[in-house]
Amino acid sequence: MAGLALSLFAAHPAAAHHHRSPHAAARPAARRVDPDPSAIFGPTSPGASLILIDAGDGRVLESDGADIPRYPASLTKLMVLDLTFQALRDGRMSLTTQIPISYHAASVEPVKLGLEPGDSIAVRDAILAMTTMSANDAATALGEYLGGGSEARCAQMMTLRAHALGMAQTQFYNASGLPNPAQISTARDLSILARDIVVAFPEDQSFFAVQKFNFRGREIFSNNSMLKTYPGADGLKTGYTFLARHNLVTSAVRGGRVLIGVALHEPSWGTTYHQMTAMLDDGFGHELAQTGGAVLASAAPTPSVTAAPASVAPAAPITLAALTTPAPAAGWAAQLGLFARQSKARALAARAQRLQGEGFARVERVRWNGRMLWDSRLAGLTYDAAQATCDALTARGAACRVVRPSDHLALRATPTGLGT
Repeated sequence: MAGLALSLFAAHPAAAHHHRSPHAAARPAARRVDPDPSAIFGPTSPGASLILIDAGDGRVLESDGADIPRYPASLTKLMVLDLTFQALRDGRMSLTTQIPISYHAASVEPVKLGLEPGDSIAVRDAILAMTTMSANDAATALGEYLGGGSEARCAQMMTLRAHALGMAQTQFYNASGLPNPAQISTARDLSILARDIVVAFPEDQSFFAVQKFNFRGREIFSNNSMLKTYPGADGLKTGYTFLARHNLVTSAVRGGRVLIGVALHEPSWGTTYHQMTAMLDDGFGHELAQTGGAVLASAAPTPSVTAAPASVAPAAPITLAALTTPAPAAGWAAQLGLFARQSKARALAARAQRLQGEGFARVERVRWNGRMLWDSRLAGLTYDAAQATCDALTARGAACRVVRPSDHLALRATPTGLGT
């Protein structure tokens, strides 16, 4: 909910992509008006833009108008969070790092926490303020911090990251999603971004599932109704401006399968949630034919946790496979086992992190002996730390195996390491 838009973006030619399931016909259609022919492919063109993908392989299950440029509104914050999660993983900040509040960050339009110039906010609280109430002041302050004191610099980093992921039609100019006529994206591009967050940063996924948190004595509530109404929904983000209209990105998991839906430019929240529910139900209820669907530009494996992105020219999208570098000596991990339930894999990795006080919990979806399972590990360790972790866990009767940096997807599970 980023506020009222002030100006209209000029028409931008783009072909609408249609790949709809036969079950989609029963869904409520967005109210259509007679369009201005000059704006039929612009961000305010009539109708909604939709896409549904399988997070496991990036396959498109359904789409309609997925390549029409749209104003992303507060969905912009997903890219700020993507950069934040990478900075946390790299050790460039921690969840307790204090982010200074500038006059600019404090003065942005609501919705916001009401932070004052000269104040500060912990990274953890800034993240939660963005994933729950979509606070613009927290997003701006975090963007300024990531950009070395400059929100404009952060926006450049956001655009570079978008193009590196294959989000070819996306341009960012601020961190909050407040109206800017040149800040555009597409449903397809935003599904690529959401998939990167879900696949590359599973240890941070829980931020999106928080329905309320306490900030300085105040209860801050989530505005994402999918978390309450859709079984298996675990995030990600809502967004609204007057011109962008109602926007939603949702990830949901059932039976170990994760789907991501994007709905942009819907006429109301009721229609938005109904549309998303129908898309996800359709995706979970009907298996995709092995030869059907299209693969997203980012379907290549994401970088390992120790990979460092190279500099990328804005006009030259590349695959993530080209951004990896060899893992450093601190890339060792303690593999804790393979589990049928993501929640159990996450809990075990988080428990190991609390036990050792170093490294980071990493959970990854993998195929083992024909089954889709969740690989749980404590990553980002030196060899000695990984060995100490396994020694401590095995002394408690738990399974554990030290994994070298070049073997970050090793799947040698022991009987005790294969859980549910």
